[in-house]
Amino acid sequence: MSTEAPPTNYFSNCTHCGFCLAVCPTYKLTGDENNSPRGRLRLWSEEAAGRLPQDEWTDFYTAECVGCLACETACPATVPYGEIFERIRHEHVASNRFSPKLQLRLAAAAVAHPTLFNLALLPARLLRRAGLGLHRFLFPGSPSVLKSTAAYADELMQRHRPTGPRVAFLTGCLMEAMFREINFATVRVLIENNVQVIIPEGQGCCGAFQEHTGLDGVEALREQNRRAFGTLDVDAIVSNSSGCGYALGKALQPGKQVRDVLGFLGELSPVRRQRGRDDGTRVYVDLPCHLVHGQKAAGIPANVLDATGYRWELAPKAKDCCGSGGVYNIQKPENASAILADKSAFLNEAEGAPVILGTSNHVCMMQWHSAGATGLVSRPYEVRHIIQLLDPGENFSIPSNSPQP
Repeated sequence: MSTEAPPTNYFSNCTHCGFCLAVCPTYKLTGDENNSPRGRLRLWSEEAAGRLPQDEWTDFYTAECVGCLACETACPATVPYGEIFERIRHEHVASNRFSPKLQLRLAAAAVAHPTLFNLALLPARLLRRAGLGLHRFLFPGSPSVLKSTAAYADELMQRHRPTGPRVAFLTGCLMEAMFREINFATVRVLIENNVQVIIPEGQGCCGAFQEHTGLDGVEALREQNRRAFGTLDVDAIVSNSSGCGYALGKALQPGKQVRDVLGFLGELSPVRRQRGRDDGTRVYVDLPCHLVHGQKAAGIPANVLDATGYRWELAPKAKDCCGSGGVYNIQKPENASAILADKSAFLNEAEGAPVILGTSNHVCMMQWHSAGATGLVSRPYEVRHIIQLLDPGENFSIPSNSPQP
């Protein structure tokens, strides 16, 4: 990743139409034109052209951006806002105009070394497995403490020997180290649907953490994953985290396409879970920004959501940002909480017992869980990854009518 600011012609596509204002979470929060994509682009272009000196207000408004990319979807001029923002953020960090919090710097260094990162978070996995809440962001779960996703996938592949499409699975850094139960559920769902799952050796962090913080090291991580995934003979490369899938896709393009695992399953007519007729559970589905605005997916396929066996509907404002922004809820907690407060308010009156907020990105799950932990939502609800709602559990078999390769 270059730390140089984008050239002035990067900004020339912006027609100042204002379509981005209606979807920008920080503009809706503040009503400040400078706190919008259009305003930030103007500040950056004026500075790049030498008409505006480096200024603390430019630094402030740059740091205020969540990075949700909703403006890219709304933009009729196809301004590459995400790419511009990423380069500006790296330039600001490299030139000491902005400094990420110490805890994020330490975490960014740690995720570059998966073995050490997994070891460092072993106590946290133990505590989550024991049902002990550690932090407002840590939703309940029972991750494997010692067995890795790679070992688990190999075990199930030997046991079930699926014969269908072959996929390479990105296990992720935080997902593997903290929320491994979601990875295990992903492996089970894929294999139940007769999909062969391989976990490429040598894969590492997708680089999203460095992108979100503006720290160095993105290109080294991308190159590591190019070596791990780039030459594989597979039908698809899949990720169960929309943010990680988006970041890996940038590393592998144009040679390889990374698929969101739920979108991939949608093409297979996934096995449907059977629920009781009187089950009062209601699932409200939220769509992560990096799925719909980053990966440009239409959403989560309806046949996948139907396969959960639950009554479901899209959450209100399902395509609006929840305020997580990768690490935005740590860098800018007050803004993130205000964004989440507006988006999560419906849960206080939502129909269903129990109520489940389902999504497909673990960082969004953390943000949604914090709504209850901090009192923004006062009634009980669960936060689940959609893949967990499809999970057959340990004792499953591959249906005899599964599609053959």
